[in-house]
Amino acid sequence: MGKILHLLFFILISNSIISSSAQDCRSYSFTNNAIYATCISLPVQNSHLHWNYHPTNGTVDIAYRHTGVSTSQWVAWALNVNGNGMVGAQALVALVGSNGSVQVYTSSVSGYNTGLQQSSLSFDVPLLRAERVNGDVVIYATLVLPGGGTNFNQVWQMGPVSNGAPGAHALNPENRNSVGTVDFVTGQAGAGGGVGGSLLHRRNTHGVLNAVSWGVLMPMGAMVARYLKVFKVAHPAWFYIHVAIQATAYGIGVAGWGTGLKLGSDSEGIKYTSHRNIGITLFALGTLQVFALLLRPKPDHKYRIYWNIYHAGVGYAVISLGITNVFKGLDILDPEKKWKHAYIGVLISLAAIAVLLEAFTWFIVLKRKNEDKQEGHAGNGAYASNGYGHGQNQAA
Repeated sequence: MGKILHLLFFILISNSIISSSAQDCRSYSFTNNAIYATCISLPVQNSHLHWNYHPTNGTVDIAYRHTGVSTSQWVAWALNVNGNGMVGAQALVALVGSNGSVQVYTSSVSGYNTGLQQSSLSFDVPLLRAERVNGDVVIYATLVLPGGGTNFNQVWQMGPVSNGAPGAHALNPENRNSVGTVDFVTGQAGAGGGVGGSLLHRRNTHGVLNAVSWGVLMPMGAMVARYLKVFKVAHPAWFYIHVAIQATAYGIGVAGWGTGLKLGSDSEGIKYTSHRNIGITLFALGTLQVFALLLRPKPDHKYRIYWNIYHAGVGYAVISLGITNVFKGLDILDPEKKWKHAYIGVLISLAAIAVLLEAFTWFIVLKRKNEDKQEGHAGNGAYASNGYGHGQNQAA
């Protein structure tokens, strides 16, 4: 009986949620009493699109509704006929002034730096007006659909008004994901469609590649070099393990760096200067480490100590910059908190292991030094320890 009551309660709650969502979109009452046959609630930014499609003349009457818009803000909805995203978008823009008045116009967006300047579109807009009611901004328009098409990429945005003109919108996930598709005949719409979805996928791929390479594998490779070689049985295996891990990390890092370059070229006008500069520095230092390996002096060479200092210094710099840039990338992507928490958990685990191994390493080294000192006394100083338990014959 209890399970049945729980099921009924769940059904009632679900129906309540569905009904409220449907009412928000399909039962909204417009001030001009207009009725639209089709409507969709867009996935982000509290936006809704209502329309009536007229196949006889290839036009569509739309009402784009953005809720929760305060004064000194702008909203925009656009079709991108030949691409995806803001560049090339044919936009309907509504500016809400400080006094609550609404100005509406069209804007053909030619680039990120041009902004939403008033201009004509690539297709006709016989009717265009806007209003703000109880915090909702509604843009009404009639569009002559270009090329007789009915399925397009769409974009919608919101940002601040500065000195009477649209300012740059935020770059949080909602703003970056305000792209999709719309089919005026079937009434279907997709979030993150076309190039936009691919762009988001490439951002995530870029983040994962760099987090794994610079943020996880590089520290692991350094730990192998520092702690495994203290064990006699690990010689010379520790060196090959170290090289294998770092080479893998570098290869993945190069792939991540390449996706970053592609993202930069595809996102003209969107700049993350510090993240980009750290990434370039990481790639340069990582490449330098690879070539330095080819110039590594032999262990008994007089300059080997200087090479060791250089190699360790650059390596720790790469690890520090890599971890820093992973966190910068997480702030840019702004994924669910669990991903950032997971990466922090990985770092804490590596740090805890490093602390334990560091203590154990010093214990082994000091123990061997003490043993070698005793052996040195017993052997009249014929041998001296190198700190890892390997005697070096110093006899002439």
